[in-house]
Amino acid sequence: MKQKIAFITGATAGIGLETAKILAENQFKLILTGRRKERLDQLKAELEKEGTQVITLCFDVRNKAEVEQALATLPEEWKKVDVLINNAGLAAGLDPVHQAAIDDWETMIDTNVKGLLYMSRIVSNWMIEQQSGHIINISSIAGIESYPNGSVYCATKHAVNAVSKAMRIELAPHNIKVGTISPGALETEFSLVRFKGDQQKADQVYEGFTPLNARDIAESIYFVLSRPAHVNIADILIMPTAQGSARDIFRK
Repeated sequence: MKQKIAFITGATAGIGLETAKILAENQFKLILTGRRKERLDQLKAELEKEGTQVITLCFDVRNKAEVEQALATLPEEWKKVDVLINNAGLAAGLDPVHQAAIDDWETMIDTNVKGLLYMSRIVSNWMIEQQSGHIINISSIAGIESYPNGSVYCATKHAVNAVSKAMRIELAPHNIKVGTISPGALETEFSLVRFKGDQQKADQVYEGFTPLNARDIAESIYFVLSRPAHVNIADILIMPTAQGSARDIFRK
């Protein structure tokens, strides 16, 4: 049986990092991308010690030319991608629409929406050639419920959900599965990035309850990927037990 190839964006931290590890544990070959070369190199070395074949590509998904150039460098046998996990994404700022920084909006739109599209445009064609594949787009509870001060972040994740639904219809004739995984309150670098490095603010987000962690989501991704060929899990919403909705969290 062919050893499956998984392509993970945003693999240097959080969900992407833990997904790389769990797929390595399950004998996937990995293409890992991110903007932090040192972290990519470290992860590659760690996984290769365990016997995993790994290629790393350092580029920014927001830059279409960089995406195209990086993917073009892959050897032909590595373009036979079985799984694409569009994980690269972020939130920037937590401000009402009349006060938010436009640069933050553009960063979120370029990363969460356009970056996903740039990647999917190329890799889906590789999958069509094989007449098989599986694309998982990492969304958010923010793509299901909008909340104040997060209008544009919520908009980008609503877009991820909309794009994913259309992709599922478009790619089904080619035997390609498409699904989304939508985490709720999840403790990774997410809040630290959102608050531009303010550790105190980031820590306050998770005070008084036990949030999800990246491994929780990675295990869910592997579960989706491990279903039989005739089964496509279209969407999973995962929340910590203390969370009732995007805004309602029970804190002790």
